[in-house]
Amino acid sequence: MLIRRFMAAALMWTCVNAQADEVCATDATGQRLCLDQPAERIAALSPGATELVWAAGAGDKVVAVVAFSDYPPEAKDVTSVGSHTRMDLEVLVSLKPDLVIGWVTGNPPEQLETIRELGIPVFSIEPRSFDDVSHTIRQLATLAGTEAHGNKVAHHFRRGMTELEAAYEGADPVPVFYQVWDEPLMSVNDDHLIGKVITLCGGVNVFGELDRLVPRISDEAVLAADPEAILAGGMGEENRHWLTHWEQYDELTAVRRDNLFFVPPSLIQRPTPRMLEGSRLFCEKLDEARARRTEAVGE
Repeated sequence: MLIRRFMAAALMWTCVNAQADEVCATDATGQRLCLDQPAERIAALSPGATELVWAAGAGDKVVAVVAFSDYPPEAKDVTSVGSHTRMDLEVLVSLKPDLVIGWVTGNPPEQLETIRELGIPVFSIEPRSFDDVSHTIRQLATLAGTEAHGNKVAHHFRRGMTELEAAYEGADPVPVFYQVWDEPLMSVNDDHLIGKVITLCGGVNVFGELDRLVPRISDEAVLAADPEAILAGGMGEENRHWLTHWEQYDELTAVRRDNLFFVPPSLIQRPTPRMLEGSRLFCEKLDEARARRTEAVGE
């Protein structure tokens, strides 16, 4: 009888511990993912996902990334499985990930589904707000068992964005065109995370009311909108050639006032904690545009 009681107690203890080790989180598609234990081998299928996993404190667990995963610098040493739109599934599977971080609108749905069918857990992310960025960091930290680190980073980011919002509340509005791509020419609307940065800094997105998140536009549309400031990142951290294109249009207010501003794309186009740094820089550029208004009196 004593042995049976001992065995029953041991079985109950094992079950309780198994449940205690389980970690769960709900992804951007509404799917709840539970792992028997925190992930130890993580594949990040976008540069933003790679940064977010590192931000969550789980960088040492990343075994696979995709092209352009260049931050933090350590990410460059991790095995690449292709691009975010075309992955080498054979290489991915060979790395034996126990968690894949997917990008809802960036990774091909059929490839993510194939990964699931292979029995590899997939957690899809798509931060669309500042709160989403901090929430995603916390979720990834939960799945990786690095909550202390992830929660600290998430709190620092959200506090910084809140302080920035307060600093620019009531700022004089500046009509802004943000160029997210050149061929075809593309911008963002107000629902896009970059659109929210424009609003936070007191900018007015001249294409903010368009339906598409990343609308295609034309030079003629930009000329008609006549933004007071044009901001672009270009392809690379030191590439300004997208801005020089607009210098041919002397009739643009942004050109006349020299309000053509470069912002490193990785600081503003990836939904990661570095967006705080990018947002501060963005706001500073709009402050420059405001300061030049006094110089432009009578133009």
